[in-house]
Amino acid sequence: MVVSPASTEEVSEVVRACASAGVAIVPQGGNTSLCAGAIPDDSGKQIVLSMARMNRIRSIDAANFSMEVEAGCILQNVQRAATEVDRYFALSLGAEGSCQIGGNLSTNAGGINVVRYGTARAQVLGIEAVLADGAVVGSLRSLRKDTAGYDLKQLFIGSEGTLGIITAATLKLHPSTGPLGTALIAIQAPGNAVRLLALLREALADAIEAFELVSDPVFRLVTRHVPELAVPFDQPAPWYVLIDVSVGKCGERLENALNAALESGIVLDAVIAKNATEAARLWRMRHAIAEAERSAGPSLKTDIAVPLSRMEEFLQRGDALLADLAPQASLVAFGHVGDGNLHYNVVFPGSNTDRDRLTSAIYDLVDELGGSFSAEHGIGRTKRKYLLRYRGDGEIELMRRLKKALDPNNILNPGKVI
Repeated sequence: MVVSPASTEEVSEVVRACASAGVAIVPQGGNTSLCAGAIPDDSGKQIVLSMARMNRIRSIDAANFSMEVEAGCILQNVQRAATEVDRYFALSLGAEGSCQIGGNLSTNAGGINVVRYGTARAQVLGIEAVLADGAVVGSLRSLRKDTAGYDLKQLFIGSEGTLGIITAATLKLHPSTGPLGTALIAIQAPGNAVRLLALLREALADAIEAFELVSDPVFRLVTRHVPELAVPFDQPAPWYVLIDVSVGKCGERLENALNAALESGIVLDAVIAKNATEAARLWRMRHAIAEAERSAGPSLKTDIAVPLSRMEEFLQRGDALLADLAPQASLVAFGHVGDGNLHYNVVFPGSNTDRDRLTSAIYDLVDELGGSFSAEHGIGRTKRKYLLRYRGDGEIELMRRLKKALDPNNILNPGKVI
């Protein structure tokens, strides 16, 4: 059964009915989860609670740089509503035309702007949620400073609907970014991307909106899949960095910084988009990666994070690991390297590779380097065993205590996360 409430009160009534009957509930937003976090099990005895009808933008307070929205609002609509009052909502990701803000918050989504603004968690001022007994926790205050008791909203952000069902949120807005400068930069090695980021931060402070790393094989895959796209360099480079910078008064400083990077050998070549059309084409290459990757065949997808200072080491040791465990596989590596997040995906030509062994080997390396096996996609159902493996006993026990305290009968998205 799928139920589609249109208000917080209706969500509460549904949860009370399910609690009384002992029926489990799977909250579902835009259904863009990559970890099976928003789908029921195979028992046929769970209900899907769709948030699609709860899609109102309740209010916008431009003077306070905040807005109150329901959980079913499409992310792109939230962005557009902020733009209409000359404000900026910073969360941006590939699925923004279909994902919903409740799902973004439930998974603590990341995306391309984390390097400047932080993850979804950092965009939230208040949360309204329905607990496992149907009670409503309404904490939608739009304050930047509030130390009155526990910060309850943080319990629900990133919990994937296992502790409560997010029904609305008060979101933080930012001043309009104004015109953005977009550049595609050719580099020799991932370590140069880390050095380039440090150089640009020194020159531009916090004006860097996005900083994406993409390997040459990935862009070649994209241009085969979308023939009208092309990398705008005469000679290919092993790696590329795609950046957005809030130019304002930084336009000349961006050019000077890139020239300095060229002279120092950090950068091989660079192209700055001359207009919005050129910028959109460059970003279309980045956003087409997931679709192009599917055309290449079955793949092992990972969503890892390592400290920036260890990124080059991870990629070098990862190459050796793949050569040993999956020599026939090809690597599709790209990601939001400005915040240390890399999508390290492996495409297999056949079915002989032991995926579990390869996944564990990659995650072991990530853990050794002080990283995380899940940077922005969450845990859902598919990564539960890795959470148990890579988080300490004390952390796991505390998560279980929280789950037991807030959902003693385990009816909220059971089988996910913990």
